Parts: sequence; C-alpha cells; structure tokens
Amino acid sequence: MTMRNQPTALQVRLGAELRKLREAADKSAKEVAGLLGSSSTHMSQIEAGSSAISEERLRRLAAHCACADEELIEALVTMATDRTCGWWEEYRGMLPTPYLDLSELDHHATFRNDVAVTHVSGLFQTEAYARALFSYMNPELPESELEHRVSHRMKRKVLIEGPDPIPYETVMHEAALRIRVSGRAAFRAQLTRILELSEADHVTVRVIPLSLDDFAGAGSAMVHLGGAVPRLDTVVRDAPHGTAFIDSEAQLEHFRKLFRKVKQESLDPEQSRDLIHQLAKEL
Repeated sequence: MTMRNQPTALQVRLGAELRKLREAADKSAKEVAGLLGSSSTHMSQIEAGSSAISEERLRRLAAHCACADEELIEALVTMATDRTCGWWEEYRGMLPTPYLDLSELDHHATFRNDVAVTHVSGLFQTEAYARALFSYMNPELPESELEHRVSHRMKRKVLIEGPDPIPYETVMHEAALRIRVSGRAAFRAQLTRILELSEADHVTVRVIPLSLDDFAGAGSAMVHLGGAVPRLDTVVRDAPHGTAFIDSEAQLEHFRKLFRKVKQESLDPEQSRDLIHQLAKEL
C-alpha cells in the first residue's frame, strides 16, 4: 500500500471520521483491522490520512461499526474515492500546504460563510488589494512567491464566480472596509468590486457598522465550509501556529452559533450595500 508523505486536510478529515465511527462502536483499531482483513498498523495509517481505503472496505467498516447513517456513509465513500486533481495542484511545492488544503475544501464545499474583521474577505479581493496585503504582511517574500500567492487567490474566486458557484455569505466589519490596504484609487475599485459581486443571487454581503454597541467581535477571521452532511462541515481559522482546520462537532456547533450571532447583529444586505457605496464615495 502506497503511503502518503503529506496527506491533505480532506484526507486527514476522512481518517478522523472513520476513527469516530470506530470509537462510537467501542472497537479497537486492532479489532476493526481484523474484521477488514488488515493490520492495526494499516488501520492507524488510514485513520491518520496517510493511507487510502477502498469503497468496499469503507462500507464494511461502517457495517461492522453499526453506522446506519446512509447519507454520511455515501459522503465518506465520495471522499475516499475522489480523484480530483484540481487547479490548486499547480501550486504544490510553490505555496504552503494550507493554501492548497483550503482550495481543496472550497472545491468540495456545499456552501461557504465568512467573517472578516480587519481585511476584505478573500474571495472578494481584487488583484491590487491582494498584492498590497501579501506584500505588507510578508515584506520578505521573494517576488515569485508573492505572485504565486496573488494568482492563487485570484483563482480561488471560481468558487463564487465560476460556472457552478455555491451559496456564499460574508459578514465584514466596517473596519475592514475602511483600512486602505491598497492606495486610494485601488481601494475604491475594491469597494466597487464588492458591490458588484453582492448583486449575485448566490452572494450575500453584510456589514457590522463601527457604530454598533456591545460588539466584541468574532475573535478573528472565520471560514465555515459546508460539507455534504452537517457533520462534515469544516471551520478554518488563523491560529498562532498557522491555519487551524476545526471539525469536532462541539466546536462546529460553537462556530455555527457564533456566525448566527454575528449575522444577527449586522446590517441587512441592502443597508450593507448602502454603507459600502457611501464609503466608496468618500474616497
């Protein structure tokens, strides 16, 4: 069995979900491996995402673990058998792995919700804004890597601008719409682009105004990606040690509630567009 040197976030997630099935059935890795005609070492590799599992073995595992959730099983089978070689693969070896992992998760998402506090949501960023942002945050970046990051960010927009867009909702704090990451003209173009995209039926933009009382923020930027079933949702957050991919049910529910709270406190879409339009006029 070929071992993966560096499993993707999606492969790691599949392994984690299979481990949850096993643990819910109160079975050891050795016991399940025996039922599948495998070894405990191989089972551990599957659960770590470093080794693949066939559809036949996955279905047998689910049966032995008495999993009756057919939707979940079908979703796990899809994860296990997917052989998509997406556009992001051209950046492998050029960009940090989390960039590619997020793009892969985007590709498989059924919806996406964002909270942006200090910067414009990534899927809305213009090329000029993204270049200015990456240049400021990573001033030592070689020019070639800077261009890779910018072009990668532009290609990620296929999620909402491509032929098969998914429902997308973002809540941005007014501060993110006032901090001039790029020059005045470029920033005006950035706000105009947000207004253009907000007109799409599958896109919803909401703004948290600076004037709002009793708003402590969402802590940091947040990305909530919908899975084929709610259990397979993923939340992505920036962390001190790098990008964090969150998938435990308790944490997912926490962030679902947090997004609903932030959304409830924001302006409605029409009011939000009016505010963005006013900010653009002020430039």
